[in-house]
Amino acid sequence: MNDRIIALFTDTTVFGISILNLLLALTVAIVTFLVSRAVISFLLRRVRRWSEHDGAMSHVLVKVLSGTSNFLLFLASLLVGLSMLDLPERWLTRVGSLWFVVAALQIGLWANRAIGLGLNRYFARHSAEGLNQGSALATLSAWGARVLLWSVVLLAMLSNLGVNITAFVASLGVGGIAVALAVQNILGDLFASLSIAVDKPFEVGDFIVIGPLAGTVEHVGLKTTRIRSLGGEQIVMANASMISSTIQNYKRLQERRIVFEFGLSYDTPTEAVKKAPAIVEEAIRAQDQARFDRAHLRGFGKEALEFECVYIVQDPGYNLYMDIQQAINFRLLERFSKIGAKFAVPVRAIKVTALPQEAIVTTASREGVDARNA
Repeated sequence: MNDRIIALFTDTTVFGISILNLLLALTVAIVTFLVSRAVISFLLRRVRRWSEHDGAMSHVLVKVLSGTSNFLLFLASLLVGLSMLDLPERWLTRVGSLWFVVAALQIGLWANRAIGLGLNRYFARHSAEGLNQGSALATLSAWGARVLLWSVVLLAMLSNLGVNITAFVASLGVGGIAVALAVQNILGDLFASLSIAVDKPFEVGDFIVIGPLAGTVEHVGLKTTRIRSLGGEQIVMANASMISSTIQNYKRLQERRIVFEFGLSYDTPTEAVKKAPAIVEEAIRAQDQARFDRAHLRGFGKEALEFECVYIVQDPGYNLYMDIQQAINFRLLERFSKIGAKFAVPVRAIKVTALPQEAIVTTASREGVDARNA
């Protein structure tokens, strides 16, 4: 009976392989999977204990090992079991190629997770230090690193499977040029986003002015930047258009230099005109956060005596500047009225050098009628 059972397992074949050999290969595959899974779990426990006393490297290692694919581990175990079979030479070569594919995919998964964790920690640290804008550069860096990683993995697998990657890479280059020409506007915005992230002309939360547009930066994306205007609406602007324009960033304003002008009438007494710069200086120095710079009679205009005054507001707040300017204006009105200085009012004088002949005749006729009536 036992001989019959043994003969059944040894003599019965499937695709030329005995059932006993198949059972042995399956047993080896299952044992290999269980042992491998146990080894990885043991390493994870050891690394977690290590991470409690060590720095960031151990935390990254824990998360990388946690990314081990059970599916790829099972495929690797099956390949170990297949190596126990008496396969033809051509099948052994294919099994060897599959070994490389499985290993390359698992290494790619580990490297992909390590790249993501490393870049996240790097940009989080620099953002906390206020040295980096973060979002756009982090996204582009992670995207570029992952594309490069999986491109290398794919080319390595194709080369191991016997594909001529030289011709493949050349065709990819030609195709890449065609795609780049087709999406050059999008690529321009992507590189503009990278330029904004690296050069940092503005950051999220800055108040900027670009031509007629003004508002607070809300988001810097890969293609567009969103700005909340003073009116409340959201302005969406392409990154390439932004870096090609002149940007005024008021968030980084340390002090605000103010130049204001006024004019006094030519009827103002000379003594009052001479006192005007001193009155302006007094009005500016009376403000707590204003620093006087200069005040001069700049010149003689067509309609007024023109004064130019400069002072510094020691806080960049726009509302504070308007409050200070208003207080200065009130004080100037009070002081100028006491000394008899008059602000210039635009006046237009018309000088008539000659009248048309019809107007002269009409005027003379009216004068004659008036004389007779008198």
